[in-house]
Amino acid sequence: MSSAMATRLSDLFGNSRIIAGLLVNLLSSICIVFINKWIYVHHGFPNMTLTLIHFVVTWLGLFICQKMDIFSPKSLRPSKIILLALSFCGFVVFTNLSLQSNTIGTYQLAKTMTTPVIIVIQTLYYRKTFSTKIKLTLVPITLGVILNSYYDVKFNLLGMIFATLGVFVTSLYQVWVGAKQHELQVNSMQLLYYQAPMSSAFLLVLVPFFEPFTGEGGIFGPWSFQALFMVLLSGVIAFLVNLSIYWIIGNTSPVTYNMFGHFKFCITLLGGYVLFQDSLSLNQGLGILCTLTGILAYTHFKLAEQEEGKSKLAQRP
Repeated sequence: MSSAMATRLSDLFGNSRIIAGLLVNLLSSICIVFINKWIYVHHGFPNMTLTLIHFVVTWLGLFICQKMDIFSPKSLRPSKIILLALSFCGFVVFTNLSLQSNTIGTYQLAKTMTTPVIIVIQTLYYRKTFSTKIKLTLVPITLGVILNSYYDVKFNLLGMIFATLGVFVTSLYQVWVGAKQHELQVNSMQLLYYQAPMSSAFLLVLVPFFEPFTGEGGIFGPWSFQALFMVLLSGVIAFLVNLSIYWIIGNTSPVTYNMFGHFKFCITLLGGYVLFQDSLSLNQGLGILCTLTGILAYTHFKLAEQEEGKSKLAQRP
């Protein structure tokens, strides 16, 4: 291990606040997947209503944060973030529908396709260029997802449609978030503070058209105390995921967050097979390994390019 890497690791783990932030993100990111899947499998709670509750709890959490001076809200024109708020609704709803309809393994692997789709969107519409090495890492990522999906015994077409829509809308959302933060000169918390209530309002209008109000499976149906507790808990955990993402990137770097993401990816996959008895064939295992190799290669090359870019800037007179 190089001395620079050793120094970076000692700096990182020497800071107990960073470790605490990483642990909160690790636990909340993994818990949100398992709790949501549990709610769908054991309680059949309506998907869009669950998403709406997540948005409302996230906004309330951010409201408390700004009252505690954790961040300062910035006044934004609603017209500037309407598309972003709509894409936020789409990405969370379709991602949750994918989780509801697919095994956790297929759900997790489908999400990795966000990276290739973002690269395609940025290349075609934002004229951004990527090195050949970065483009080549997309081959094992995509191949692994195809392998896993093809050999998934619980494969269903509707689940794959939701997963595909989820990946596409998530990619758009991530590209737009970056662009809007730069355009409006705001951080992710300031943006989410305005975006969450607007997204909640959109869903509030849409929910009555797609989900029943009363009776079995309805919003105001005969839910048990356990179901309501789990729903509220998932809302609080969803807020912790958003808050800890912002905190980690703000206090470390996007690269640290992405590297940490690979660890969460592996634990979530393992947990899905253990908790929900999802079957795993040898070919699916190869698919997961293939995708993970591609993700690690992508992060390695991206980190190397960023370091190279910084050293070039430092050398300029």
